[in-house]
Amino acid sequence: MSRSLNKVMLIGNVGSDPEIRATGSGNRVAKLSVATNRSWTDRTTGQKTDKTEWHRLTFFGRLVDVVEQWVKKGDRLYVEGRIEYSQTESDNGPKYWTDIVVSEMVMLGSNSGGGEGGNYDGGNAGSGGDFTEGGESPGGHSPTATDRDDLPF
Repeated sequence: MSRSLNKVMLIGNVGSDPEIRATGSGNRVAKLSVATNRSWTDRTTGQKTDKTEWHRLTFFGRLVDVVEQWVKKGDRLYVEGRIEYSQTESDNGPKYWTDIVVSEMVMLGSNSGGGEGGNYDGGNAGSGGDFTEGGESPGGHSPTATDRDDLPF
């Protein structure tokens, strides 16, 4: 059987405070941008080069409440989700957008001096800052210290 996969995993810094809106049907949506960085050395010139990529993130469901209450500019996040493409019309012709629709989020900390993030349990005792779209910890259980030690970062 042939399968496909649309999955994105990012670790980056929040570029601005989240924007919270309501859809026409009354569902709340949170949007924010996350920056990821990479650096390399050019083999021919030996010059170090840095590049920052910006990613548009969209949150639905219980994650909107968590983002609204706890996420702010400068925070470091790990997110998992899927890529969605959309198009809008403007006076200058069509505009194309690429969004990451987030299904899971882990708050890794803050660059703004506010201490480490990820202490809010989202109503799940011991969830350690791991959040899914439904407000539950991934896999339906609360991660233990052993689970976190198995992470590759």
